[in-house]
Amino acid sequence: MADYVRARAADASGSLAEAARGYGAALAARPDDPVIALRAYRQGLAAGDFAVALRAAAALDKAGALPADGMLLLAARTIREGNWAAADAGIARVNKDAGFNFLAPVLTAWARRGSGQGDPMAALDGPFPSSLTSAYAAEHRALMLFALGRTDDAVTAVQALGGTGDPRMTGLRIAAAARLIALNRRETALSVLRGDDPLIRSARALVQAGKPLTGGIETPAEAASELFARLAMDISRERSSPIVLALSRIAEYLDPASDAARFSAMRALVAGGYDADAALLLDRIGADSPYAGVATDARVTLLLGQDEDRRALDIAAAAAARPDARLADLARVGDIHARLKQHREAAAAYDRAIAFVEANAATDGSEPLWTLWMLKGSVLEQGGDWRGALPALKKAVELAPQQATALNYLGYAQLERGENVKEATALVARASALRPDDAAITDSLGWAYFLNGDTGRAIEALERAALSEPADPTINEHLGDAYWQAGRRYEARYAWRAASVQADEATLQRLTDKLANGPAAR
Repeated sequence: MADYVRARAADASGSLAEAARGYGAALAARPDDPVIALRAYRQGLAAGDFAVALRAAAALDKAGALPADGMLLLAARTIREGNWAAADAGIARVNKDAGFNFLAPVLTAWARRGSGQGDPMAALDGPFPSSLTSAYAAEHRALMLFALGRTDDAVTAVQALGGTGDPRMTGLRIAAAARLIALNRRETALSVLRGDDPLIRSARALVQAGKPLTGGIETPAEAASELFARLAMDISRERSSPIVLALSRIAEYLDPASDAARFSAMRALVAGGYDADAALLLDRIGADSPYAGVATDARVTLLLGQDEDRRALDIAAAAAARPDARLADLARVGDIHARLKQHREAAAAYDRAIAFVEANAATDGSEPLWTLWMLKGSVLEQGGDWRGALPALKKAVELAPQQATALNYLGYAQLERGENVKEATALVARASALRPDDAAITDSLGWAYFLNGDTGRAIEALERAALSEPADPTINEHLGDAYWQAGRRYEARYAWRAASVQADEATLQRLTDKLANGPAAR
């Protein structure tokens, strides 16, 4: 009872590891109690305490109360241990479960590979009753070809599946590249690492630097780990759910070296509010992993969420100072300086990122240059250095004349200062034509009409913007000013009151003055 009470207290305070130990101790004393077993299972799995989770899953199975993901964990144990007769039985149970039966053909294929009994490819060739099975089987067919030594066929299968813009194929492409590097086929590895996904860019940089690439899949346990991690990622795209953490932890159990499993579990822990446990997983991702960059991003995000901005900046600066620093490392420093309102420091960081892109444009496949110029211009403008900001913003538009964001920023910044109003109006009109449903850009267009004296068109545009974003303080303030100019004083005050709800302190003072006296003469 004391162990159980302590575990409940730890559970309530978010101490995953302590709660798992407590429930495990309580389960040892009461192995036939399904309530304790279920808590021990859930908490043990969430904490990554697989000894507790497996013991609890066995107790629940004996009681006939095993949840579906517990069935997956027990099947995973047989695959990890190479107990193929038991694995066949476990996979047969999975095949009978309506929720997870689409995984059975892939697991069957890798069990056959492990045991040497039966044709692995036959299990992956279909046809399948479920489109989900078809999708996962196609990926694992490529991985199985690698495992069988049919490398050229495997590369063809990966390239047929792994579109460069599809982030769901990232794990497959990294696994394929890792196998190719192990086979000394560097150029072929680079051919499957094309695109701008952060993980793909990171893996490509490692290959280009002549470093080993982790993430290759050779064993059934590694393959099953990839399958569960991939499923967890797919579910997390739709919603945050406890099953995501369970699948991620099972993937980690199957392959303790898998950074994909660690990263997936980390994201699920963050979604559940377990930031400290998430940070521990991030610490286990090495500097030479394809996941190193996104792990640093995640560490920084965690710290910023805890208002530990200085620690976040220290981590970001250290990553940017590494000889193998990536563009994302350099740009991240600028982003944090901008958050801290250190505008000149942010601009200097973006300058370093711009220089990096210009020096590595042929090989980096990095973030578009115009975005860095716009970021530099925006921080200088926010810091009061308009003379420095204007050429940077113009450079962004020069590099990307069809990018609505750049057009709108440059146009609106000039409108706010009453500079080049005709030219600025043309810029925001072009931006609006490119993105007619963007409320912020529609607001800029309405404000341009207002400054040009076309109050009717201003009201029409600003009303459309307010309909899309009814709580936006800037849009409502502009709409109120336009109503006032048109003599619609009651509606003007209504719009200003709506703007006041979400306004910052300076804007609130200005709105209070307008409500009392009307807008100041321009």
